[in-house]
Amino acid sequence: MATHPTATRDEWLKARLDLLHAEKDLTHKSDALAQRRQALPWVRVEKDYGFETDDGKASLADLFRGRSQLLVYHFMFGPDYTAGCPSCSMIADGFNGFVEHLANHDVMLWAVSRAPLAKLLAYRKRMDWRFPWASSFGSDFNFDYAVGITEAQQRDGGAEYNYRRESAAKTARAQVEGRQVAEWSSGFGSESPVAQFARACGTDPFTYIRERPGMSAFVLEDGTVYHTYSTYARGLDGLWGAYQWLDRAPRGRNEAGGIWWRRHYEYDGVEAEPAVTADA
Repeated sequence: MATHPTATRDEWLKARLDLLHAEKDLTHKSDALAQRRQALPWVRVEKDYGFETDDGKASLADLFRGRSQLLVYHFMFGPDYTAGCPSCSMIADGFNGFVEHLANHDVMLWAVSRAPLAKLLAYRKRMDWRFPWASSFGSDFNFDYAVGITEAQQRDGGAEYNYRRESAAKTARAQVEGRQVAEWSSGFGSESPVAQFARACGTDPFTYIRERPGMSAFVLEDGTVYHTYSTYARGLDGLWGAYQWLDRAPRGRNEAGGIWWRRHYEYDGVEAEPAVTADA
């Protein structure tokens, strides 16, 4: 017997048409929000950032590769990680298909992480990805765009994420971990998801959360790069393709049991592949 309310086809259709009006209203509001996003003023990028790519050293302007627009996904893969963040990996699983469409519509999409390039490329091969991935190792890029924090900021406070300042935590390491993990993430059950993800990345929670997820947009005009937009945390929800499908499934996101996603090769009892090393 169904545990959910049931109806006749005519009753369902009436309810569906009511929902359709709400869905159309939401699309109109989303269109208006996109226009406000595009109307934001541009900020000239004054700093010279250096990146390592599979084509060699590159500047931020080089990442445009002849296009006028650049989208950067700030992928959580720190220098001390042995593998990429499982959540970022799930989001990035959708990049392979549409990166080609974007590139042919004047938009370059890159993932950028602080880990050395050798780690990134080895992980990209393991995940069977093809999208461009750059290492910002040694540059201020992640820190300037609020997706990386220093150990000092983690200890003393003052780091900014999702447009708010994080509080100081001048206490023992274990208390720092507990406080900042709680501030930065929502918990599922008795074990913090950050602790689970840290293990999956071969590190500890304290190190894991020094990297943060986000995306940033840039435009190149008359040889000058401008920053146009950045979003973080739930602002990335629309880029998480699997969730858009789940929101239309009968039971929705269905996450009462906790974190359910893994790297795609880790499902169905498949053993995780070896850790990525710098010379892999």
